[in-house]
Amino acid sequence: MPEQPRNQPQHWVKHTVSADEAGGTVQDILTKSMGVSRRMIQRLTRTKGVQLNRRPAWVNAKVREGDVVTARLADDEESGLVPVQMPLDVVLEDAELLVLNKPPHLLVHPTSPEHRETLSHGVAWHLARQGVRAKVRPAHRIDRDTSGLVLFAKSAHAHHRLDLQLREGGLKREYLALVDGVIGDDRGVIDQPIARDPRNPALRAVRPGGEHAVTRYTVVERFPAATLLRVELETGRTHQIRVHMLYAGHAVLGDRQYGRKGLALMPRQALHASRLAFTHPSTGEPVEVVAELPEDIRGAIERLNGEAARG
Repeated sequence: MPEQPRNQPQHWVKHTVSADEAGGTVQDILTKSMGVSRRMIQRLTRTKGVQLNRRPAWVNAKVREGDVVTARLADDEESGLVPVQMPLDVVLEDAELLVLNKPPHLLVHPTSPEHRETLSHGVAWHLARQGVRAKVRPAHRIDRDTSGLVLFAKSAHAHHRLDLQLREGGLKREYLALVDGVIGDDRGVIDQPIARDPRNPALRAVRPGGEHAVTRYTVVERFPAATLLRVELETGRTHQIRVHMLYAGHAVLGDRQYGRKGLALMPRQALHASRLAFTHPSTGEPVEVVAELPEDIRGAIERLNGEAARG
């Protein structure tokens, strides 16, 4: 087991008051805009960890547009998971964020008690090794057999801000998908509601009355019987890309749940989370990270190119 941390790292987080937030209190900014819990606010009040325009502040002080509220934040929580040592492909990391390139065949987070070796268990180990006592907070999820980028927040504040971006469309998620058949149009949009499949509640299907779901795609490369797509999600429904592509008549290759096309070519669904773009929750700076296609999808593309050359 990793050593228990002796000193919990702390950092100052700033927030500039917007016109809509003006007239509220410092506490309103801390709870609603910065994602600080009331328990943490009590601790900050005792330790003089709240500032308004670089001066110690009372939490009931009124704020104006352009004011800067600063809080000295630290997480001091159990991860909620038993840490498991595993290799992690770290793409980006700082005091607030951790972006990993997830291999296929690995759950992001446990969905039942028997799931004891997920990516989140590995993150729990990683944080503990750094001396950080914090919950494991994925900002979004990808399917077990989908490879690619997963963003974790290392603090409650960061998770709150990233969750707002996800809900408002500011967290951009882009995938590469190898799908069945040749798509003629260079780009397209699938705007169809998604709900549970009445024949199998573990699966999803396009159904009237389902949740609003929008998927945009652009053709990257065409093969004699397949197409490589760049796909962007406007919404984040369960199995959205796989369900929408099946609905469009172009199932993701290797998908054993939806379509069952190209199973001899791919050992798992040919879907890779290739790009994330978002605003840093503390600095406000734009962040973009990319992950190249993994070996199994590259191998499938090489075989498709070989078939095209022979044809």
